[in-house]
Amino acid sequence: MTNHCKFMKLALSLAARGLGRTGENPSVGCVIVKGGAVIGRGVTAVGGRPHAEIVALMQAGKTAKGADMYVSLEPCCHFGKSPPCTDAIIKSGIGRVIISNIDPFPEVGGKGIKKLRTTGIEVITGVLEPEGEEVNAGFFKRILENRPYVTLKIAASLDGKTALEDGESKWITGIDARNFGHLLRSQSDAIMTGIGTVLADDPMLDCRLPGLEDRSPLRVIIDSKLRISKKSKIIATAKKIPTVVFTAAPSGKALLKSCVTIEKIKSSRAGLDLRAALGNLAGKGINRILVESGGKLAASLLKENLVDEIYWFVAPKIIGGEGLNGIAELGIRKMENVKNFALAETKKLGDDLVLRLKRS
Repeated sequence: MTNHCKFMKLALSLAARGLGRTGENPSVGCVIVKGGAVIGRGVTAVGGRPHAEIVALMQAGKTAKGADMYVSLEPCCHFGKSPPCTDAIIKSGIGRVIISNIDPFPEVGGKGIKKLRTTGIEVITGVLEPEGEEVNAGFFKRILENRPYVTLKIAASLDGKTALEDGESKWITGIDARNFGHLLRSQSDAIMTGIGTVLADDPMLDCRLPGLEDRSPLRVIIDSKLRISKKSKIIATAKKIPTVVFTAAPSGKALLKSCVTIEKIKSSRAGLDLRAALGNLAGKGINRILVESGGKLAASLLKENLVDEIYWFVAPKIIGGEGLNGIAELGIRKMENVKNFALAETKKLGDDLVLRLKRS
């Protein structure tokens, strides 16, 4: 089992590299091992094809016969936009397949494992299963709950303030923390913010890390009254970076000419139906979404229990009661109703501290 874990860790690390680049497909890592040596490795290609198993098999070639294949997710067994990976595995002569997670997609869901075993290939499942679930949490969430995995990012002072009273927020955190925030963007399929942030900051919401400039995710704006300006940076760059605006407003023809996708969803006094917006994004194949917003949208998502994970960046600064809160009022009056998150990881970036919290 020790060797299984060693090579599965490698497969999972490959899968993690592809996050945000595989479209609606999960990011899968695959390693082929023979005689204790790696003879092939692959990750799901940009856009989702070819699959990781095919990439690894092409690299291994004829030496794959009798080898072990470590794959982070059950190989597909159905004809989609490409032939089944199970067929290629069987044809290659692979002797054993070791899998982290069973694919929750209904057309696979254990059928790939069954097909491999039927042909005499030994299959081992559940190796580093929790780690595999974490890598593809977005894909699992979309398939099982019809919404993306939602990560909320907040950069705040020690007293939980994200800006001064007049909205000034540059810069609460240091350069290392800001660069890490851009890395999170590159690993996401979409980035969401509210119209309040757009009007106040006129952000680009792109990835500006050197070498990763092409990994800017889909931009999603929550704008119930369609107040976004045609002169904003987001609209001005919509032809370059795909952008979706969710609104309840009756018209958006001017924005449509700017290559912005307008999605009409229902609204109430509490604002737009965020669960419906996330369902719409799931239908577009969005697995992971990063939320960088003001306190109001953050609170709305938390109220609806739609936040799966929080990256809370803490700067060693104190702003005071006049500052703007990272999270607006939640209407909680009893301790039994507070939102509980578990501390999963801490990271020091320059003078700042980053807490990764997962919903309990």
